[in-house]
This record gives sequence, C-alpha cells and structure tokens, in this order.
Amino acid sequence: MKSPFENLSKIQVNKLYELLGVHIYKYKKNQEILPTIKNENIIGIILNGSAQIVNIEYNGNEIVKETISKDSVFGTNISATNSEYCQIIAKQDTEVLVIDYIKLVNPENLNHNYFNIFLNNLFDIYNNKIRIMNERIKILEKKQIREKLLEYFEIEHKKSRFKYFYLNYSFKDLADYLAIDRSAMFRELKHLKEDKFIEINNRKITLLYK
Repeated sequence: MKSPFENLSKIQVNKLYELLGVHIYKYKKNQEILPTIKNENIIGIILNGSAQIVNIEYNGNEIVKETISKDSVFGTNISATNSEYCQIIAKQDTEVLVIDYIKLVNPENLNHNYFNIFLNNLFDIYNNKIRIMNERIKILEKKQIREKLLEYFEIEHKKSRFKYFYLNYSFKDLADYLAIDRSAMFRELKHLKEDKFIEINNRKITLLYK
C-alpha cells in the first residue's frame, strides 16, 4: 500500500503537519475511534495499528464496511463515517492523524512542493480505495455464499497471480467482509474443500480449480 507520505523527508513531513495543523490521537484495542468528531469534515490517516469501519444494523448485527491499516486514509465523505449507525473500532492499539478538510483544500497550500507530493499520494490512495470498493460490490452482488466466496477467491488470485494467497484477516472478519453468516460460511468452505475447489492451511488458500 502506498503511504500518504511517500517521497517526503522527515523534515518535509513535519512542515506538512505544521501547514495543515494536524492532530494525532491514540486509541486502545476495541476503543471507538473519533466518536465525538466523526460527523465533522475530516481526513484521517492510520499512522500505526488497524481498525474497522462497521455499520450497526437495527438487530445489533455488525457489517464490516472497510478494514483500515497503517497508511490507510478514511474520512466522513469517502468512507461515509457520518452515519449514526457507523462506528470506527480499533482492532489493536492504533494511532490516527486527523486533518481538517477545510485546511487541506486551502489553495495557498499548492505553493509548497511537499504539499503537492502529499496531495498526489492522496489521489493515488483514493483511486485504489475506489477499486477496492468496486471489488466488494461485485462480491456482494452475488446471491449464494459459494458464489461470494469464489468471487472473492478470484479477485485475490488475480492480485497474487498464484494459485494460492493468504487471507489478510481472520475468517470471522472474512465473513463480516462478505456479509454472510460465519457458520454458513464455514459449511460452504467445507463443501468447497470436499469438492476439490480449494485447500485451506491456516490462512493460506490454494485454488485447485486453476
């Protein structure tokens, strides 16, 4: 994943922090991130740790909208975190940098080369975020659990270009990402193994049909 601060020196990063008047917050595992200002127009960057953006349904079920880790960028507009049903939960001890969107779009910032580098990095990250969102839409459009799993496997296969890949998160989180019942997902994974579609070794998934 590209860093928002790629091609910037430490001195330039410090200048950027000063220019944008950033704030840095620290959160413990399972703590809600930005509960008091999530409705504000902000840009957030994960400096360390990881978190999940989840929607809480009327029956209490949680649907994972996005998993964000080091160098991930999120915000009230690009991640729809301003919904009253949305929470950002730290999955481990996490450090978050917050930028006021109004300060980010100040045209005078363009006079600084280090800001232009930072802005180009943000554009690249946003484009990648859109690609990931489109991938998930393709998965969620599938009706059957098997279809969702196979679509997800196909996407990961194309990224790795191998017959195997490693899950980036737990099977519980995978079920949340696919928006399916965890027990039903495990049953379908068992059927896929029996039908010689896949092999599973911890988080390593090998595609036998390729």
